[in-house]
Amino acid sequence: EYKSYLRLDMDPEKGSSSNRQQISNSEGEDLSFCGWILFIVSVLLCIIVFPLAPFFTIKVIQQYEKAVIFRLGKIRKGGAAGPGLFTFLPCLDDIHVVDMRTISFDVPPQEILTKDSVTVTVDAVVYFRIQDAVSSVCNVDNVKNATRLLAQTTLRNMLGTKSLTEILGERESISSDMQKILDEATDPWGVLVERVEVKDVRLPVNLQRAMAAEAEAHRDAKAKVIAAEGELNASKALKEAADVITESPAALQLRYLQTLSAIAAERNSTILFPMPIDMMKAFANK
Repeated sequence: EYKSYLRLDMDPEKGSSSNRQQISNSEGEDLSFCGWILFIVSVLLCIIVFPLAPFFTIKVIQQYEKAVIFRLGKIRKGGAAGPGLFTFLPCLDDIHVVDMRTISFDVPPQEILTKDSVTVTVDAVVYFRIQDAVSSVCNVDNVKNATRLLAQTTLRNMLGTKSLTEILGERESISSDMQKILDEATDPWGVLVERVEVKDVRLPVNLQRAMAAEAEAHRDAKAKVIAAEGELNASKALKEAADVITESPAALQLRYLQTLSAIAAERNSTILFPMPIDMMKAFANK
């Protein structure tokens, strides 16, 4: 029957492609008796007003467009027309022009409660195009608005099952999963979802401050550990140097001379006079 192209096949084994096949099978059905009468009358009227008829019966659409034509409420034989020039009957045909180019839209920021009870605001961008003009007209009222609303609910449902760490660190996988879900859901509408990108994840101000304080404390603790390790290594090196100097008393005098040479190279006014340790011991004994 002519109504068969409006019925949705819900059999999961056949999938959504059966819906588009069903629409294709209904195209090109023969007109009823009254339909043929109206068709003949319309053709005769076009012949009578022939000098003016081309202005009303010829339409041109762009390369990126297709026209879905309903004749007496039924899809005209041949499916979508265009691009380019095509004819129609003004009295019988109803034309719906469909843009086949890629369309992008922003998903409004969504406040989402994550799996670990953190409230975040996430927005995204979706790129899609219509690949079946007939299905986009027959299976859904407003394909662009329906796709936009479905993207919002899909974003909320997906991120609600993930923790904050997963949302921040797995954006690419989230975008890929969301693209697959949207593509499967919009397939009966003749829509192909090409790409989905999570644009921004905004955290509450209090949470940002807490995370900043935690990161700063972690950095301070790490700096203290590094400084302590440096002190430990320096003390070990000094101990080894002291052991070496103890074995050779003349080494200490050479160290004094090296220090004096380093200070003199810097051109400062401080002058050091090295004094032998043995002399100091003599004064200490008195």
